[in-house]
Amino acid sequence: MQNQHDPLAEEDIEDIEEEDDGEGVEHHELSTLSYESQQSSSQSEALSWIAYYCSCVGHEYFAEVQEDFIEDDFNLTGLSALVPYYKEALEMILDIEPEDWHAVPDTALVENSAELLYGLIHQRYVVSRQGIQQMYDKYEAGHFGYCPRVFCNQTQVVPCGRSDLPRLDTVKLYCPNCFDIYIPPNSRFQRIDGAFFGTTFPHLFFKTYPELVPIPSTKVYEPKIFGFRVSGRAKSGPRMSWLRMRPPIDSGNNDDEEKEEEEIESEEMIDGL
Repeated sequence: MQNQHDPLAEEDIEDIEEEDDGEGVEHHELSTLSYESQQSSSQSEALSWIAYYCSCVGHEYFAEVQEDFIEDDFNLTGLSALVPYYKEALEMILDIEPEDWHAVPDTALVENSAELLYGLIHQRYVVSRQGIQQMYDKYEAGHFGYCPRVFCNQTQVVPCGRSDLPRLDTVKLYCPNCFDIYIPPNSRFQRIDGAFFGTTFPHLFFKTYPELVPIPSTKVYEPKIFGFRVSGRAKSGPRMSWLRMRPPIDSGNNDDEEKEEEEIESEEMIDGL
C-alpha cells in the first residue's frame, strides 16, 4: 500500500508552525516589556525622595541636601513651628516608613509639607560648607543662567530670596556685577519660593569664592537725544544710573575728573530737554 502525499496536511502543519512562531514572538515581546517595567519600577524605588525631588523639572536650582545634615536636630531648630505635619513630612523626606499607616493624614497634605520643610532646610544647607560647594558645582555648570543686563556681559547669576520666611516672594537671580536681582527668564522657576534660598546665600557665596566676582564695569547706559546726553535732572533723564556707578580704581587719575567736568557742561547745555 503506497503512502499518499496529502498537500492539505502539509499546509495545516505550516499554518500551525506560523501560529506558534507568532505566539513565540508575542510572548517574547511581553516578556521584554515586563522586564523593562520591572527595571523602571526598581529604579524608581531605589531613588530617594530627595534625589527624586531635585530631579523634577523646575527644581534644577536645588542642591541635594545630605541626610546627615537633616538628621542633625540643631539644623532643624524652629522649623516645626513653620511646617504642618512636621513629623510626617520629615519621615517622608528621609524615606522612613511610618509605624502606623492609619495615623498618617492625607498624603497630599504631607507631600506639600515635605516640600515646604525641604525648602526651609535647603535655605540653611546652602550656607553650610557642603551646600556652598554643591552650589558652586551648579554655578560652574551654568545651571543658574546669566544676567540679562547688556553691560554685565553675561555675568553668571545665583538664586536668592528677598525674605527668609516662606510664602512671601518667589526666587530671584542675583548678579554680582550690577548688584541687582532679576526674575528668572524661564517660567518653571518663577513659582519657587524665594525663602528656599534665603537672603544670605548669594552674598556668602561670593565672599567664599571672591574669584567669581567679575571686574567692575563702569559702563552705564546713557540716553541721548540727537547725540546729546539727557540730563539726569530732566524729566526724561535717567534716574537710577548713579546706583551702578563705581569709584575709579586709580583715584589719582585726572582724566576721569576732566571727563566728569565735560559731562556736567553738556548736561547744562541741554538741561531743558
